[in-house]
Amino acid sequence: MSGLPSFTISYAGFNRPWAVWIADQLERLGHSAYPVRWNPPVSTPLAEALEDLLTAGNQVVLVLDDWYFQLGPRSQGEWTEALRQVVPPNADRFAAVSVATQTLPTTAVALRPVDVRDLESGEARRKILTRLGVEPTAAPVNGDRQGPRFPNDRPTVFGSPRRNHRFTGREPILDRVHTLFNQGPGGGRVMLHGTSGVGKSQIAAEYAHRFGNHYDVVWWVNGSRRVTARDDFARLAQEMKLTVGESVGERIRAVHDALVRGTPHRRWLVIFDGVDEPEDIQVADLLPDGPGHVLITTRTRDWSSSGDAETIQVEPFDRDESIAYIRRRAKRLTNEEASDLAAAVQDLPLLLAQTAAYLEANPAMPARDYVDQIRQNPTNVGVQYADYPMSFTTAWSITFNTLKDKHPSAVELLKLFVFFSPDAIPVRLIQTTRPDNLPENLADLAADPLRWSAVLQHLSDATAVRLDYQSTPEVPAVETVQMHRLYHTFVRNTLTPDQHDRMEATAQRVLASATPKSPDDTREWARYAQLIPHLEFSGALQTTDRAVRELVKDCLECLKARGEYSSGLQICEPVEARWRSDLGPTHRDTQVVTLQHANMLRRLGRYHAAESVSRSLVVALGEQEPTSTLDLLRVEDNLAGTLMGLGAYPEALRTFEAVWGVYRRELGEEEVLTLQTRSNIGVALTLLGRYEEAAEIHRTILAFRERKIRSNHRLTLLSGYRYAWMLRLLGRYPEALSRQEQNVRRHHTVMKQFHPQTLLAEHNLALCMRRSGDLQGAADTMGSVWRRSVQVQGPTHPDALLVAADYATFTREHGDLDLARDLAEKVSADFLRLLGRDHPYSIGTRGNLGLVMWESGERSEALSYAERAFHDMAQAVGDDHPWALGCALNASGARNRVDDEEGAHALSAETLERAKRALGDTHPLTLSCKAALADDLRALRRTQEAGKLEQAALQSLSETLGSQHSHTLSVRRRERPYWDFEPQPT
Repeated sequence: MSGLPSFTISYAGFNRPWAVWIADQLERLGHSAYPVRWNPPVSTPLAEALEDLLTAGNQVVLVLDDWYFQLGPRSQGEWTEALRQVVPPNADRFAAVSVATQTLPTTAVALRPVDVRDLESGEARRKILTRLGVEPTAAPVNGDRQGPRFPNDRPTVFGSPRRNHRFTGREPILDRVHTLFNQGPGGGRVMLHGTSGVGKSQIAAEYAHRFGNHYDVVWWVNGSRRVTARDDFARLAQEMKLTVGESVGERIRAVHDALVRGTPHRRWLVIFDGVDEPEDIQVADLLPDGPGHVLITTRTRDWSSSGDAETIQVEPFDRDESIAYIRRRAKRLTNEEASDLAAAVQDLPLLLAQTAAYLEANPAMPARDYVDQIRQNPTNVGVQYADYPMSFTTAWSITFNTLKDKHPSAVELLKLFVFFSPDAIPVRLIQTTRPDNLPENLADLAADPLRWSAVLQHLSDATAVRLDYQSTPEVPAVETVQMHRLYHTFVRNTLTPDQHDRMEATAQRVLASATPKSPDDTREWARYAQLIPHLEFSGALQTTDRAVRELVKDCLECLKARGEYSSGLQICEPVEARWRSDLGPTHRDTQVVTLQHANMLRRLGRYHAAESVSRSLVVALGEQEPTSTLDLLRVEDNLAGTLMGLGAYPEALRTFEAVWGVYRRELGEEEVLTLQTRSNIGVALTLLGRYEEAAEIHRTILAFRERKIRSNHRLTLLSGYRYAWMLRLLGRYPEALSRQEQNVRRHHTVMKQFHPQTLLAEHNLALCMRRSGDLQGAADTMGSVWRRSVQVQGPTHPDALLVAADYATFTREHGDLDLARDLAEKVSADFLRLLGRDHPYSIGTRGNLGLVMWESGERSEALSYAERAFHDMAQAVGDDHPWALGCALNASGARNRVDDEEGAHALSAETLERAKRALGDTHPLTLSCKAALADDLRALRRTQEAGKLEQAALQSLSETLGSQHSHTLSVRRRERPYWDFEPQPT
């Protein structure tokens, strides 16, 4: 095989996939092939650059496309002379493959190119190999290797912005990204960092196109807003054809699972563009792990949520790149003029694009005069642009004024655009809105599709605006427009106050008329997701116009229903402040947004802040006339929910009972609000350890809902799950398991497996399985629920933490002690940070950590944790609360283990008496206390008493749970009983 010819494959970076694929086809047949990027410096004569390709002694294959002859750029005359000089004397050494979309220059005829642009892989291979003198039917030498995808075969899923056909240079950065992604065996993360307008997004998009054939999935996520990022990422579930429910959380979870597993697609690239505000946007939970690659663009230096991402600093163009870009965009400029222009705008790509476009569109403007104008003092538009040359506003002002003279309609439309999010200006929404929503001149423009398209094209040609098309059966139509944020700010700051007010009001009318008015309907969530990013830019959060208020309230309700609490909070805070000031704190709309504010805070676990918001509204409404009683009750009910989160259980119960009493009298026993509040009373009673009373309430409500509404209704399922939870806490394990199994099946049918209520129902099922002895089922279910809870709600959400706490106790007893310790330590620390040291959940999970130390043989540390939990829990909830009794059981066990027999006995005897009073003689916790006391009596050599007590405990356990239940067997083996603290959902 050593006698086979070798090939140098010369390609412009734009078409790297073709060069790599051609090289692979040759290598499969035993040839050596070396792809070499064609990008000779402008200072190198073209003929010399072509001759350099021959120095290796290989056959030379030129991959010709629309770019190959433009790099430099070079004139057609120079190409004609270079090809005439170099190719004929070396005709047997040169060949060409054309993948160009446009007609090649006549100067390329001498290369006898073979055109494969629109062919399928088999025919393209045959024509290329035939042109190179290689037998296409030859037997492969390396036929079993996995090669690159044929360039005409797109990845299975490809979602990226359109390719920028004016992209220039950046070869070292593109190569660096490729190297970083492929230097290890697994996946990787790379972050492109640089100032605004330096070209980070363009580099990311070019990477997606240039290296896209390496992947099965390429997907672009707009990371500038959390809600937008989540929607973009969730849409990948549909593109990957994953079977999943409607909610955003479900789809995100499904995508994460698929990417982590690498099935059905192992090779994937996900690009998160514009992640510039890490503390507010919080997209870190979206970043997937697994065998694929994640590319991030950001202008924020301290964006650390990317974990182990490699950072590449993106600087302005080097001068050769600037000159090449300018001369391709404005061909009339000389190298010297292009260099002067680049120097004036400091080689910044965004400014180069604007200035070169202006010179191309205005051929009468001498380049020297234009550069001199740019270098003058900048136009004052009332805003500072850090990291940018002060002269750039002059360049943009010249362009803006010229556009205003030639295309005034384009400028009017541009002024309206800046009142929408620059990431996705909804052009189709603006064009199709009711005519009376627009100023007369723009309404006339929108009614004329040809003029509308022409104006959009003028904006694309002359400004920092990019058109995104959506293909329709009739004609490709512009769906959205993207405007660079810096230019967006510039245009907005050129407006007079009157222009600002008129265009802002117009944008608000467009958005308000587009609301579906159904925020609870999952089918409309995608529509709301398109509207929400524009609320801030349109001024909708700062107006009190009635129609706009309705839009804002609907968007907030949609965000709450979707579980987008962080995004909802960002909207609530400025809206509440404005409406409180303009409408008054007790106006019905102000109440709605205040309650939403408290809801968002509470659902994020920020209970103290939620309490403050609710209490302020309670005080304000309490000063109203009696006609606002129901409004006040609604707020007090919300406050009580927050109090449960804070651990103020008695106050929460009193508040719920007071609200329920009025609802019951004013609305009726069976009204929705009345039942909801009574169900909340049941939850409060549970947290107070009054399980029998709570169970009766949930049983009654469940029976009513099964009778009055359907059995598969969300509220019926909620009551069923809560009743089964109570049965388990009462020790009625078989009935609890049977009910919860059926309840979970219905949850899966109605609400799917990623809904927060479904997760809690499945979690209870896992706990029922554990208590019933199905350890494998419990392990599988609890592990699955834990992973889904973390993904859907975040690792520090209160509901995710309660699942993690129970998973830690399960793995401590039945699994990996190291994992149990890691989980227990994290849960304890997170609850401490979230709720404070004196909250029952913080106390209880510290006690659970002590049990891990007990299992690890750390006796003195375990004793310290147990004693502290016992003391603190009794202070927090009272001596007779089941949680305090459980902590006392653990403390007596710890004393026993360190040979404090007397102390253990005294505590066990006291705890047993309290348990009998609080829970009854046959409750599992009471029986554990009885077994513990028997163990302490044996330690004191009071064997006869111990035996009688132990036998009584065994008989009760056999009668209530069965002779083969794990609790019964444990007592029979004389294993010291313990108690796991279990945080309760609120």
